[in-house]
Amino acid sequence: MAELESKRSQVARIRRTAVRALAAYPINEPRLTFIAHGENTTFRVDSPDGRFLLRVHRANRHGPGVDSRLAVGSELDWLAALQADTDLQVPTPIPTHTGEWTTVADDLVCSVLGWQAGRMHANDPRPIHFQRLGGVLARLHNHTAAWTPPVDLVRMRWDWETFFGNTMEYGGVSAADCWHLLPAPVRTQFDEIARRMRTVMAGLGTAPDTFGLIHADLHLENALFDANAVHVIDFDDCGLGYHLYDIAVPLWDNRYRDNYPALREALLKGYAEHRALPDLTQLNNFIATRDVAFGLWFAGMAQVNPAFAADLDRTMDYIHRSLEQIL
Repeated sequence: MAELESKRSQVARIRRTAVRALAAYPINEPRLTFIAHGENTTFRVDSPDGRFLLRVHRANRHGPGVDSRLAVGSELDWLAALQADTDLQVPTPIPTHTGEWTTVADDLVCSVLGWQAGRMHANDPRPIHFQRLGGVLARLHNHTAAWTPPVDLVRMRWDWETFFGNTMEYGGVSAADCWHLLPAPVRTQFDEIARRMRTVMAGLGTAPDTFGLIHADLHLENALFDANAVHVIDFDDCGLGYHLYDIAVPLWDNRYRDNYPALREALLKGYAEHRALPDLTQLNNFIATRDVAFGLWFAGMAQVNPAFAADLDRTMDYIHRSLEQIL
């Protein structure tokens, strides 16, 4: 691996991009505060006009050859539709001076969203949090089943090719090359999951009762709880995919908690309150698929992000031990 630019240097460079991008938005006297540097680089923006989230999107985030402006614009189209059609608490897309959802600065696509308040419970989840999250997932699926998206919708398609083929690019590394970055034991496990899921996904098909527009990343760090309300954030991974995958995501990173059975039951109960549950027979296989998606992403990001590189060995060891139990 080539020597990586330090995180401090990367953030400073992207901050300058963010400042240039803000000139395109009707936000007066903006003050930027760095939040995170991962898949995208994000900043809180404080202004007399309110508080906002600015995202500087990674190049080729949605796959090589995909127009990032169209892809991010399609994400914001869905957010706008959710706000118009439901009472779900999702971020408000902020248009530029010229009415566009995005702008480009230094060849990077940037977008601005209204700020979402609330408390994160990723470290101390209780069944009530999962029940409310399950209800949100069901209502998201209900909306997309009834919504007619724009004809030019551009989003990832979370099917077998995207999870296991060479559709995506992570940290500037093609998905196929990310497989070669995996430790041999993990790659063997991923190969087995790929074989399983080819059969599973073919059997499920893509009928509207199993497959549609999904959030694809609704774990507890992307849900902010405010009294009885759940504010859902980070639709950056949203795309066409299996409803079972959406249900698997919040279970995936909580499956080793002592109260996991209660959390799982609560999530499914909350979902069933708003929408019929899908067949759960393959739920554990979709949890394993999440391990694959996370592992390939992490391996690729470690090639460009020093924080990921420092944690790569520990993360791969965790994935290997986790998959030993499932397989």
